[in-house]
This record gives sequence, structure tokens and C-alpha cells, in this order.
Amino acid sequence: MNLPPTDGDRPVSLAHLFLSRVAATPGAEAYRSPVPTGPGGGEEPWQSLTWEQTGQRVRAVAAGLLSLGIGAEDRVAIASGTRLEWILADLGILCAGAATTTVYPSTDADETAYILADSGSRVLFAEDAGKAAKALAHRAELPALAAVVTFDPVPVPDDDGPAAALPVLSLADLERRGADHLRAYPEAVEQAVAAIDREHLATLIYTSGTTGRPKGVRLVHDCWAFQAQAARDLGLLTTADLEYAWLPMAHAFGKNLLCGQIAVGYALAVDGRLDRMTANLQRLRPTLMAAVPRVFEKIYNSLAAEARGQGGLRRRVFDWAARVARDYAAAAQERGAEHGGGMEAGRRLVPFPLAARHALADRLVYAGVRDLFGGRMRGCPTGSAPLAPDIGRFFSGAGIPVLEGYGLTESACGASMSLAEFRTGTAGRPLPGVEVRIADDGEILMRGPNIMRGYHNLPERTAEVLDPDGWFHTGDLGELTPDGYLRITGRIKELIKTSGGKYVAPLEIESRFKGVCPYVSHIVVIGDHRNFCTALVTLDEASIMSWAKSRGTTGRSYAEVCAADETHALVGQYIGQVNAGLQRWQTIKKFAVLHRDFDLAHGELTPSMKVRRPQVERSFADRIEAMYEGARER
Repeated sequence: MNLPPTDGDRPVSLAHLFLSRVAATPGAEAYRSPVPTGPGGGEEPWQSLTWEQTGQRVRAVAAGLLSLGIGAEDRVAIASGTRLEWILADLGILCAGAATTTVYPSTDADETAYILADSGSRVLFAEDAGKAAKALAHRAELPALAAVVTFDPVPVPDDDGPAAALPVLSLADLERRGADHLRAYPEAVEQAVAAIDREHLATLIYTSGTTGRPKGVRLVHDCWAFQAQAARDLGLLTTADLEYAWLPMAHAFGKNLLCGQIAVGYALAVDGRLDRMTANLQRLRPTLMAAVPRVFEKIYNSLAAEARGQGGLRRRVFDWAARVARDYAAAAQERGAEHGGGMEAGRRLVPFPLAARHALADRLVYAGVRDLFGGRMRGCPTGSAPLAPDIGRFFSGAGIPVLEGYGLTESACGASMSLAEFRTGTAGRPLPGVEVRIADDGEILMRGPNIMRGYHNLPERTAEVLDPDGWFHTGDLGELTPDGYLRITGRIKELIKTSGGKYVAPLEIESRFKGVCPYVSHIVVIGDHRNFCTALVTLDEASIMSWAKSRGTTGRSYAEVCAADETHALVGQYIGQVNAGLQRWQTIKKFAVLHRDFDLAHGELTPSMKVRRPQVERSFADRIEAMYEGARER
């Protein structure tokens, strides 16, 4: 195979890098994925693809797209959960010189149609018949759509149905079509890749946003090439790693994983089914797993709830071990920083009494925590939202380093990253080549090759966030420590100003609460233009039901447990703990425990599971007003 060239140290595109990886390590394992056995089929076997086998399939997908008339920068959409086929389709799109439009699998039919129409996508890869139907239900609004390719085989559509006159192929059909195309034009894919320019569009990711229609973020090939170069050069990843990938590939965080994996050449085990996470960790025993903070919160809450449910000695041992883990992680990081090293260097400098307690807690508790992750985990990159520092210190003290990073869709996810010298509560240092500064009002500004080239079809919105000097205005509030670590403190649009003129950053308060309350699912602090702060709290169903059972309460529903006076009193204890560390105007004077969690169906969560605060306030307006009715600040 004639390899497309790279430009200096950074590849021209991820497509260039992929073809180079296939040529460099053809026999090494590239991907691992489960083979479904169907209902009642028992444990699923996993299959592996080498880089050479992956390359063959990707070339066939790319050639199949070329045979359908797809050309440079044409948009091709993917609406699917995380699975091997998503990666094959994405790499095939890039190797055809086209651009991927990502669609969250949970996106409804109306918004799916909007994304396909706004992007002008010409082909849609759909996971199954259900995902295809979302698009085809609005067929009349999609004049550019010329074909649908399904990962799972689907029945041939009715002649009178919405897919009439629209080719619907299976992925296998497309690959066979591509193989035929390559027999006639053997160099078609290499020629398409060679024609790619750094500034050609590679990906359109539609930000779910907290208000209004999603915006298409234009990420060019150089954005992803930069991320690949950074992942390789930072030294965190090795060819011996096995990463477990479950994050949505439609999200910039999930897509970012592919860059480092291809650059370094290690194996990626792919399965986006959340209900399989525990079993997969035990079976795969990965060395890396990226996750959003909510995953670590849920695991910690589950561990704490289990210990407290058993009561007695088990509860006291867990609570003691959790305190020791936090103290140990804080001490190791502090001493490591003092001596110019990271937590590993700081471990040797932890005072002996604390080190001895940590060694005992390791045998009693931490070894079991590591086993939950498969026993080989050496790093868990996290981002998308701040992680409660107490939870981060717990896992890091237990031997599961949680490496916080910062980035947005508009920065191709990666902007700063924690490595060996990580400090819990910060998002690490900016990646080499990324400039970060803090504006006078506290807003985080950044520029570099990773920054988007604008919002699709929205020049005015682009001008609002990208200034003439290339600085991207993130909308996030933060600060840089004297030695260059980035700390996120909130969102400008979410900043609360009380009627007394005091500013409150809800994110800080919410993060503290999640760090102390093992039963919380979500918390939203309210108080803008009010005379004091209140909060809406939702509880993790499994954790709070376990607590209720431990108190001898059975036969009540989740909603009934949430409404109980004893549950309100329980949450109130944790509210009090948080309030004790806040200024008077920041404290939560009243709170409501809601009867249900926030969800996508009610519009309170985005497809990437971020809270839509305005919708939460609309959904629970009566509960909010009840907390303020006739009240005045004491």
C-alpha cells in the first residue's frame, strides 16, 4: 500500500494516520467487540480485529461511499450507539474524504431530522430499523439524503413507505459494493485520502446545548490530527494498553479516544451498553477507561450505600477507609507537588502513620475497589463536568487514578489534561500547543489547532465566541494556578446573583454536595434574583432504596421513599455539612427532594446527560415557588 504523506510531526488527518497505523502494525490487535448471542444465549464471546483486518473493512466502507458518489467534505451521518461498526463507518467516511455528522442514539425524530437537514447529510448510517425510522419519518425534509446504511439488517421497506425510492443497504451490502469498486479502481481510497487538506471539514458534532436548537460544531482534520499528536506525545498511553470504550462516539470525548488509540496503536474494546459495564470490566480487565464524573459518583455511592446497608463494623470500616483514602491522596499530591513530582513520587513522602493506615485500608477495602475495575486499571481520564474532589481523592487514594481534563466540543474535547502529576480538583495543564488565559471577568479563553472553525451555517453565533485574534470564549469560569493548573469554577450563564447583589457559583456548591452525599443523583441550586439559595435534589434510586431497606422499610415505591420525612431529614444532614463550609449568602436555606430523577423524556437532560437548568426550573416551578412563598432571608 502506498502511504499518504504526513506533514512534519503532525499527520495531515486521522485518515492519513489510520492508513499509516495499518501499515506499521498490521498484525497487532486493533479492536475487540462482543458477539451478541441473543436472548438467553449466555455470556457473549468477544472477537478481535487486527489493524490489517480493520484496514480492509474501512477501505471497503470508504470505497462503498465513493461508489455512491460521496466526495470531499460531503456529510455522512451516523446515528448509533457505541459499537465497532460506528468506528468502521467513521473511519470509512474520513478515508473517503468526507465528513462525519454525529447523531446521539437518544435523539428524537424531530431533532434527528433537523441535524440531517442542517448538515446536508447525503448518507445516513443507522444502527437499526428504529434509528433509520427516525430519519425516514421526515423524509420530505431531507432532499439531500440519498441512501441509508444500517448496521443491523432491516427488512426491505414497503413500496409505499417513507423510504420509497431511497436505497436502504446493510453495512455488509456497502462493503461488498466497496470491494467491487476497489477491483475497478484499486487506488480510489488512497487517492481520496491524499486529497485531504488539513482545513477540510472532518466532523460536524451538534452540541446538545441547554437551550434552543443544537449548533453544528465544524471540526476540521487538523483538530483531530492535533489531538492524536498530543495523545502520543504526552506519554500516558502505551502499546500494551487495553482501553474499554463505552462513551458515546457521537460526543467529542468519545471521538477523541480514537485519536490517541490510532496514534499509539493499542487495542480498544468497544461496547456502549451501560448495563454490561460491570461484567465487561471483570472480563476485559482493561488498563484504561475514560468516563464522565457521574460514573464515579454512582460507583462511589453504590459502595457507600452497600456498606451502610450492612451497618455495624462494615459501615465504620468503609467510612474510615474513605477518609484515609482522601487524606492519603491529598498528602501524596501535596508532597509530590512540593518536590516537583506527581502523586507517585509523593507516596514515598507521606507521613508513616498515614501510610500505615493506608496499607491496612488497602487490604480491607481498596483491593476490592480495584477489583471492580478489573484489577489492572492504571488511569481513568474524565471530563465533560467537574468531579467532586472528595470522590476523586477517594478513587485516587484507592489506587484508581482519576485524571481530570477539560475541553468542549468546540475544542475537539481536549484542551487540558491531568497526567502523572495530577492534582484532584484541577483539570491539569493545557496541552502543548493550546494557549489558555483567564479574561478579566474570569472567563476561560483558549486558542490553538484544536479549536473549531465555527458553527455550521451560523456566522453570527460563531462571531460571538471566536474573536478576530482566534481566541475562543468558552463561557466557563476558571482560574490558573501559579504553576499552570486549570481549575473550573462555573459557567457564566449559570452564575447566580441574589437579590442582595451577591454572586453565587452553583457548580461549586453542587460539587461539594455530591462529594458528601452518597445518595444523590442530581442537585440544582436555585437563587438567581431571589433573596436566598434553595436546591432541588434527586436521589439515586438504587442507593436510596438500599438505605430504606436497611431501615426496615419495604413495600414503598421510589417516589414514596423520596417523599418520606426521614428521607428529607437524611438529605438535610448533608445539606448542613455543605452549608458549614460556605459563606452565609451561599448557603442553601431550603431544599426539595423530588419524586423522580431528571431525564431525557422531560427535556431536563441533554443527550450527553448534562442538566438543562432552565427546563428543570420549568418542570419543577411549583416546588421552587413553594420554597420561596412567604419566605425572607434570616
